[in-house]
Amino acid sequence: MSRGEKTVLLLGGSGLLGSALRRALAGAEWRVSAPSHQELNVLDFDALRGYLSALEPELIFNCVAYTQVDRAESEPALAMRCNRDLPQALGAWVRGRNSFLVHYSTDFVFNGQKAEPYLPGDPADPLCVYGATKLAGEEALQAMHLENCAILRTAWLYGPGGRNFVRTILGVCAMHGQARVVDDQAGSPTYSRDLARWSVRFARAPQSGIFHAVNSGKTSWHGLAAEAVRLALPGCTVHPINTAELTLPARRPAYSVLDNSGFSVCIGEPMRPWTEALHDYLLEAGFLSGHAGRAAGQTFGQGQAGQGRA
Repeated sequence: MSRGEKTVLLLGGSGLLGSALRRALAGAEWRVSAPSHQELNVLDFDALRGYLSALEPELIFNCVAYTQVDRAESEPALAMRCNRDLPQALGAWVRGRNSFLVHYSTDFVFNGQKAEPYLPGDPADPLCVYGATKLAGEEALQAMHLENCAILRTAWLYGPGGRNFVRTILGVCAMHGQARVVDDQAGSPTYSRDLARWSVRFARAPQSGIFHAVNSGKTSWHGLAAEAVRLALPGCTVHPINTAELTLPARRPAYSVLDNSGFSVCIGEPMRPWTEALHDYLLEAGFLSGHAGRAAGQTFGQGQAGQGRA
């Protein structure tokens, strides 16, 4: 490692995004600390402040979040502690220090009533507890007027290292030959490895503000599932259904496509289409290697995977 490189703290390093960031940061030749939950309970804010003061990181990636959309409806206090109080504590620590905070948020801060991609400055109006707590985290950071903090909103995340919508759908199809998936919600599917690479590129010359970091293009959950099945399990049928046919505690935005043009300019590169990223994920995960059925079947989750969040 080169002398003078940044000391980085990665919180949530075992999750879907965190594991992708671990890999991306390893190639950046930065000194990375990614404590496990046993090493650091990030919701113990006294312990967190002690860890931060001992490490003095110049860069913090906060990948910790309560992302169980439906369960959040019955656990609002825990969701708020993870999604608002933790980023607020991190923001308070970086204020006035030579440290930059990158915090991740979500498309669920919007109500889905737009008919064109959401811009970072569009009014937020979440429909569910999960979205409300994530917005509360954004607002807590913005209220501090930090010049060393960026909020990266992402959406419909999938990738290696954990359960995700694409893998679950392929598991359902491998077992049953068909799946039922909602077709009346549109969004921006995003590959975790792409988001991690963009994040590292961004962190080399970070800018404060809110950015939308998603793969380009839009589709529905049904469209995402159908494309994955077309590539990996062409014998499977994906049936479109309406959200109303599912009994879900939390409301979802019908349209939460994010405009990523500002972030693309910021990192100095175009953000590739979701279809191209999906192909690479399926290839890397072994779904296109002739063992798709075996790989999918091993990860079968819910019997009726109508839609999901990674």
